[in-house]
Amino acid sequence: MARRVILVLGGARTGKSRFALRVADADGGRKVYLATARALDDEMRRRIERHRQERGASWRTVEEALALPETLRTVGGQCDVVVIDCMTLWLANIMGEEGASEEAALGRVRALIEAARGVDCTVVIVSNEVGGGIVPDNRLARVYRDVVGLANQMLADAAEEVFVVVAGIPLRLKPQSGGVGDA
Repeated sequence: MARRVILVLGGARTGKSRFALRVADADGGRKVYLATARALDDEMRRRIERHRQERGASWRTVEEALALPETLRTVGGQCDVVVIDCMTLWLANIMGEEGASEEAALGRVRALIEAARGVDCTVVIVSNEVGGGIVPDNRLARVYRDVVGLANQMLADAAEEVFVVVAGIPLRLKPQSGGVGDA
């Protein structure tokens, strides 16, 4: 199996996670779902449980909210494909919890890219496209939106394949033809 880095972008509830799981299932083999969400309230606990049920028993779930590059290096040697879901929650965790600056957060993204390129498995990264709405009214939200946009650009540059999912329909952005996701 060829090692690849695949980025799946989309807005909230567009089907990007479902598509990422389909991509990983097509790769086959041992699969790890690397979750960045934290169950801080009942609504998030329900979301996490629903996602677990949707994945099914063929997936090993590893939860890591902060040390994503390090965890990827560990699990990447134990499987054939890893789905990281999702970048936007991870960035919120490191910027909010660790107080990481824009520069520090983007440094962590660079470390994740290095880890993804260094593991011997396919890595599918899920991220929200957050820049299509109105300009946030506070500095923290604007900085976060900017960091996510810059991180997505860095990830897209590093990835062999990039998709955007709109209304449940995956659209290939990179490369222009061939590979997973084509009809």
